[in-house]
Amino acid sequence: MKKLLKSIGPAIVVAAVVLGPGSILTSSKVGASFGLLGVPVILCSTILMIAMVALAARIGVVYEGSPCDELAARLGRPVAIAIGAILFTLIAFFQSSNNIALIGGLEPMFGNESLGLEVKCVLLLAVNGLLITSLYKLRNLYGSVEQFMKLLVGLMALAFLVNFLVIFSQPRGYEPVPGGEARDWIPLLGMIATTFSVAGAFYQAYLVKEKGWGLGEARKGALDSMVSISILGLTTCVILLTAWRCFHSHPETVTLASVGDVALQLEPLFGSAAKLVFCIGILAGALSSFLVNAMIGGTVMSDGLGKGYRLEDRWPLHLTTVAMLVGMFVGMAGLAQKDSTVWLITLAQAFTVVGIPALALALVYLGTRKDLKGERKIPRPILGLAILGFLVSCILACLTARKVWDRFHPPDESVVWSSDQPQKKRGKGSIFFESLA
Repeated sequence: MKKLLKSIGPAIVVAAVVLGPGSILTSSKVGASFGLLGVPVILCSTILMIAMVALAARIGVVYEGSPCDELAARLGRPVAIAIGAILFTLIAFFQSSNNIALIGGLEPMFGNESLGLEVKCVLLLAVNGLLITSLYKLRNLYGSVEQFMKLLVGLMALAFLVNFLVIFSQPRGYEPVPGGEARDWIPLLGMIATTFSVAGAFYQAYLVKEKGWGLGEARKGALDSMVSISILGLTTCVILLTAWRCFHSHPETVTLASVGDVALQLEPLFGSAAKLVFCIGILAGALSSFLVNAMIGGTVMSDGLGKGYRLEDRWPLHLTTVAMLVGMFVGMAGLAQKDSTVWLITLAQAFTVVGIPALALALVYLGTRKDLKGERKIPRPILGLAILGFLVSCILACLTARKVWDRFHPPDESVVWSSDQPQKKRGKGSIFFESLA
């Protein structure tokens, strides 16, 4: 067991950033809407994620240069810049939802009263300011981040497991009824995007270099990927099953309008203890992905520009700070809106699917080079599953683009006349927000 724990390292950082508030929210909504049908989706997504992380880990140890430097040497610097820009944009989506979810996890702890906008902004300024200061002050940044992520992932997994046991130990508080409304597929796509996160997998190649692993640790990297990502998949499954038990086929409509709303809905069903434990899990998830998520965007963007990728380099630190600030201000703007913020988070997670085919293709390209021979050659099972993951990401990108387009461009409703009086035509904006409520 001690040997196993020591082998867990870079991939647990990836799992920590992937299993954030967006994953918690989307898996909760899928459990409430789709029930047990979401379990095989998580299983398949986890298997593909293990393969993609293992591929990235192998790329990190078999190449002397970083992924973006290797892409620049073979395909030109513009390609590397494009990869960095894509990942930085995806990270900005994630970071804004992390900021919103951090407040969502804190609010239920104060009862049913909502925190004022000024208080929310001060909290976000404090958290972001503390983490940015830590970036520049910590000497062994990677070692500190890895240990902190192990702690937060352990706390998060334990919190959701305890919550799961508490809820399943009590009888269901209602009689399930057949669902009459059409299911919303965007949370399902978002859950796949957060579980099968190629953006997080791509960063694994950089983490193994920070760890100092070489070809001798290739097998250790595979074990690290399998164990850490399995924890990610099991925790996501526990959250989904909890939501299924609490909300699926509920006779009254249950609207999960924010991340904290999931916790609030637990209190009347299973008491304040379930709500509190779930809030702890949300906060651990938000904090675990908060810093590392921004580091992914800053590091890869810097590497794409050819400015270095090591955490102690200036450019990665500066661009990480930019990613955190962008996410904070976008998050504040989202909190200032009176409408439900769930659509910001779910759409942000779904949008990530659109960008991951390029990242998956980059990993597959580097993994299939003819100069990778002997012990440097990527094992066929890993490469085969990674190629399958790329194809899946392309399908998901098309489906997500279609769903998002339909959300922003609902069919126009003509003016309907009756014998009594005309009915007013609703605008697109109202239909959009109603569909996301």
